[in-house]
Amino acid sequence: MLEHHPMKKRFDELRPLTLEPNASPFAEGSCLITMGQTKVLCCASVEETVPDFKKESGEGWVTAEYGMLPRSTHTRTRREAAKGKQASRTQEIQRLIGRSLRGVVDFKKLGERTIILDCDCIQADGGTRTASITGAYVALALACNYLKEKRLIKSWPLKDYVAAVSVGLVKGKPWLDLDYEKDSKADVDMNLVMTGKGRFIEIQGTAEQNPFTDSQLNILKKLGTKGIKQLIQEQKRILKVAGL
Repeated sequence: MLEHHPMKKRFDELRPLTLEPNASPFAEGSCLITMGQTKVLCCASVEETVPDFKKESGEGWVTAEYGMLPRSTHTRTRREAAKGKQASRTQEIQRLIGRSLRGVVDFKKLGERTIILDCDCIQADGGTRTASITGAYVALALACNYLKEKRLIKSWPLKDYVAAVSVGLVKGKPWLDLDYEKDSKADVDMNLVMTGKGRFIEIQGTAEQNPFTDSQLNILKKLGTKGIKQLIQEQKRILKVAGL
């Protein structure tokens, strides 16, 4: 059983981050992201079809699916397929991932095809949804590069980078990139999704007990912005190494 060891880091630091491109040999694009003890395998698959509402539009589509392996946590979680339906948390997270990635895609340039991003959590220690978004962008970029190399698209369809991170108030103090222990004790839990140009795609913030102030919100936004800039710098570095 994996023992949890709290990360010794400053409140404004990210957990140790690695992005492993082309982690899956069969997907058109893939990335294994590790943030602290959280690990998510993100795979991008290209399908030469689009949903009905996009047919004959000349535009493509990007969507996402999310799941957690049964032993990604300390105790086994029953597979959702065995239950016969997805949990509401799973549906909410995969919709967030899809929205986040669609925010930086030019569907005209993608052409009438769909890129599906499968984000499977191998190991969960907080921040699985934000790690999924950050890793999925790398997988998406690699899939777009595959399409470009195969001459299936003429122009680069990604308008910007996108990454996500969690922030929160723990015992009244701001904290960046919460692991499970910090998240479980947080007074305020928030997820930020931002582009490389510093524009927000989504802000999810909830007070667990006491409401938070406007000044606290601004502190958390500033802290999250700092973290996302660092994540995007690493995305750029890894994609450059991968030949993009």
